[in-house]
Amino acid sequence: MSGAGGTADFFYREAQRLGYVARSAFKVACQNLGPLEKGGVVVGVDCKERGFSVVLSDMCPAVSGITTKDEAISCELGMRALSLAIGKIKLKEGSDYSATIEKYQSSTEPDPDDNGVLRRGGSLVIKFLENEDVPGFGKFCKEKFKKVSLLRPKATRSSSREIYMICEGLR
Repeated sequence: MSGAGGTADFFYREAQRLGYVARSAFKVACQNLGPLEKGGVVVGVDCKERGFSVVLSDMCPAVSGITTKDEAISCELGMRALSLAIGKIKLKEGSDYSATIEKYQSSTEPDPDDNGVLRRGGSLVIKFLENEDVPGFGKFCKEKFKKVSLLRPKATRSSSREIYMICEGLR
């Protein structure tokens, strides 16, 4: 409901006023797309279809308070979003980010022939809990996307470690 002080903050009050379920509605893309009549739509998909312009991952673990565990789960979720978007991740030997990426690759990774659901030129947004492994993800993504940046939305509480990696222009 509120920030660390226990009072209803601006985003909580605005969510209530607009009929949103939670203040987190201000951290997703719906407001930036425009009306459906002009082509703006957000779709949640649970199957593998190709050709999406944007993949938005707002996944975050239920925070346990065990920092290393929470960070590891956050990175694993980020890796799954990245794998879904671009397909099987192939690492360059000896790259300085390969240890980071290998640490979070799992047996549930897509098949080698899978190219991912994101179309060429598309964008990927991944939520992470800030930690020392996020720069490794960023370095890897800079090889796959034209532009990679980090963002802390204004709607994110000051006490939160949530950060978004925005990857634009899949090569």
